[in-house]
Amino acid sequence: MKCYIVDSFYGFIAYDEDLKIITTKNFKDTNEATLQLLELERTGTCSLLEDLIKEISNFGYDTVIVENEKEAMALKSKFNLQFNVISPSAAGRAFRIDPIGEWSKIGFDNSFLIKVQKEVAELLTKTKIRLAFEKRDKLVAQAVTSLDEVEKIINILVSRVREWYGLHFPELGDLIQDHKTYLKIVSEFGERSNYKFNLLEEIIHNENKSKTIMELLEKSIGAEIREKDVEKIQELARICLNLYSYRESLEKYIDEVMKEVAPNVRELVGSILGARLIALSGGLEALAKKPASTIQVLGAEKALFRALRTGARPPKHGIIFQSPLIHSSPKWQRGKIARTLAGKLSIAARVDAFGGAFIANKLKKELEERISEIKKKYAVPTKKLKKKK
Repeated sequence: MKCYIVDSFYGFIAYDEDLKIITTKNFKDTNEATLQLLELERTGTCSLLEDLIKEISNFGYDTVIVENEKEAMALKSKFNLQFNVISPSAAGRAFRIDPIGEWSKIGFDNSFLIKVQKEVAELLTKTKIRLAFEKRDKLVAQAVTSLDEVEKIINILVSRVREWYGLHFPELGDLIQDHKTYLKIVSEFGERSNYKFNLLEEIIHNENKSKTIMELLEKSIGAEIREKDVEKIQELARICLNLYSYRESLEKYIDEVMKEVAPNVRELVGSILGARLIALSGGLEALAKKPASTIQVLGAEKALFRALRTGARPPKHGIIFQSPLIHSSPKWQRGKIARTLAGKLSIAARVDAFGGAFIANKLKKELEERISEIKKKYAVPTKKLKKKK
């Protein structure tokens, strides 16, 4: 005999072939409904559904029709019955025309069912939102966006310190190109009269340059400014140094979270680029669902739409260009390498998102072999590129 199973907000209903209700199992309350429906969505089965299957099995039904492939697979592994998938099934269509009316056939009050339906829907939505926020890939996306913003702020503030302190000691800016070293000197000494050779050498680790700076202190064309003015410049320099420290700790944090969330993607392109791909996609699962061709041009949307609008050549790569495998290769090989890398990233993201094993070593080996082939086969530019040159 054949029967239909319909999942609903208040439990499960079994129908016979004439669409008459055989039996039902309802949740005790809205909390249990939420937990069991989430379990059903995650695993394809739940305890209440299994109770219903046991009961209809005792009634002599040997074929069960469900509307979800995952549900059929999960139940097949637990019961010695035949499970078929029809979506939507005849019982499912009949139930969804009037779900309140179907449950009221077995004695429940309409107003009570409407209240339960609303409460279950609200609680289920809230729980799903909370679970989505708890996913670690959302954290890594926020962290890498913060990293980019911190980087921008550092660049703006360092330019301001250089310009501001340049009023007092302009010669220092030309001699010290490294921003962090420049900030350390400014925060340590401040006024020109406070410079000490030994301390300066400890900061820049260059004896000749330290001597040059000490000599320029006397010849500087910079203005004499008050102590309280210098203190404000030093304060800003210290803020920048703190931001540098914060940026380093943020990079370590992203690397640790990527090891946990997307180890295969991290191994292929590094933690920062992997995190940027996740952020641009809106999450690891969203990245995993994208085709390789989309991953290849992620971050190059403006160029892609311009190409579609004007008929110009489409971009060959988006932010995956940041991978040294691409940007360190000759121009005429980059498109092919980007395509190969995007393909491997697509596989890696799917394995990471859906709980697979660590396969990055295998993917990396295949990637290196393919890149080696590309470099041999396309060692010189095509005729088209040669003409352009």
